[in-house]
Amino acid sequence: MDGSGRAGFTADVAIVEDRIAAVGRLPAGSGRAELDVTGLVVAPGFIDVHTHDDRLVLIQPQAVPKITQGVTTVVTGNCGASLAPAMLNDPVPGPLNLLGKSAGDFFSSFADYVTAVGKASPAVNVVPLVGHMTLRASVGADPARAASADEIVRMQAMLREALEAGACGFSTGLAYPFSNNASTAEVTALAAVAGEFGAIYTTHMRDEGEGMLAALEESFATARAAGVRLVISHHKCLGMSMWGRSAQTLAAIDEAARSWDVAFDAYPYTASSTILLPGKLKTARETWVTWSTPHPEATGRRVEDIASAWGCTPEEAAERLGPAGAIYVNMDEDDVRRIMKHPLCMIGSDGLPHDQHPHPRLWGTFPRVLGHYSRDIGLFPLEEAVHRMTGLPARHFGIADRGTVSVGAFADLCVFDPATVRDHADFTRPTEPASGIVHVLVNGHMALRDGRHTGSGVGRIIGKAGG
Repeated sequence: MDGSGRAGFTADVAIVEDRIAAVGRLPAGSGRAELDVTGLVVAPGFIDVHTHDDRLVLIQPQAVPKITQGVTTVVTGNCGASLAPAMLNDPVPGPLNLLGKSAGDFFSSFADYVTAVGKASPAVNVVPLVGHMTLRASVGADPARAASADEIVRMQAMLREALEAGACGFSTGLAYPFSNNASTAEVTALAAVAGEFGAIYTTHMRDEGEGMLAALEESFATARAAGVRLVISHHKCLGMSMWGRSAQTLAAIDEAARSWDVAFDAYPYTASSTILLPGKLKTARETWVTWSTPHPEATGRRVEDIASAWGCTPEEAAERLGPAGAIYVNMDEDDVRRIMKHPLCMIGSDGLPHDQHPHPRLWGTFPRVLGHYSRDIGLFPLEEAVHRMTGLPARHFGIADRGTVSVGAFADLCVFDPATVRDHADFTRPTEPASGIVHVLVNGHMALRDGRHTGSGVGRIIGKAGG
């Protein structure tokens, strides 16, 4: 299944160094080393378009949660939060604290971050974005107001430097308190810098609830004015009052896509996860603590149960637990399926690798789409599932020579068993590895062989130019 979405076919794949040299019927014994994968699916390595793996690739470069899912490339710096370029003071504001707990975990220049990734030799390729929130915090912008003209100019200079050093785009997290008061003009001025480089703009929109249609229109208008390609991050209908509204939101995206380069990503779960915010509790049926600095013993427990034990409201409990992270059960399964089935939908895990009790999407997203949603539910054919994880994101993000099994492409490959591929991570055992992912190659080297991590670390930073 070559990543294009066309029907699967039987073929041999030849690799020379880090590239695919041939695809077709090849004579047995023509390779220096040969691997028999009869009965399995050979696909491009999966591209996780929405991650917060900025620091994971440095401190856990084997990237086990990703390699064991067949992911060979991760897009970092999403939701306005990136490790660089950052000039921060402690305490690190949320949600930047999802990436690093202290200012020393961040990098003052993007070039320094690129160098650090190179030294770490991660198992996966890294496509890095620059976060708006990181820029705002670095220039001392007040979260209570829009940035000043001088602050915008300074942020533009930082973003331009980062793009020259290897960043592939710009991201925002406008729903978060730190960035929520940023004006559309501020965001457009920064997105326009990305546009100058032919880079991409991804956005965790200002509102994913009742104000979502207005937030979508703001996103479309920003992208058009800035002259930049747009990706709506983790599209969802958040909160019980929004259930069933995905038909409207997808129609709005379809209309915008008729005249602009627009796409979106989604993850295959009915629960979201981010920092614990008291105001978000009312949107969820229940909320689970993923980490808490003052109360680490609360990890893995429901906020509602903690509040009952403490004799206070859930909102008061959330205040006392912070800084903390949470899983919010706040989506409808019908909306999740309708969104994932849309032809512009790419797959992104949005996993949070530093949570003590993470959302299962960190370990299970891609096998869940292949196994549960494609094979078991029949939401879309397997070839289409593969396309949403490979060829489609490579095209929208401008990732050259990846996302396809074709001559000349980089040899990023995932070999899986279509009959057994399945996620096992759930909300009680969130770090259970998936099954059915047999072999994974990154840049021509085996990263996973017979389901076991080889320790190989040949991932690369992929900037705007690819490679």
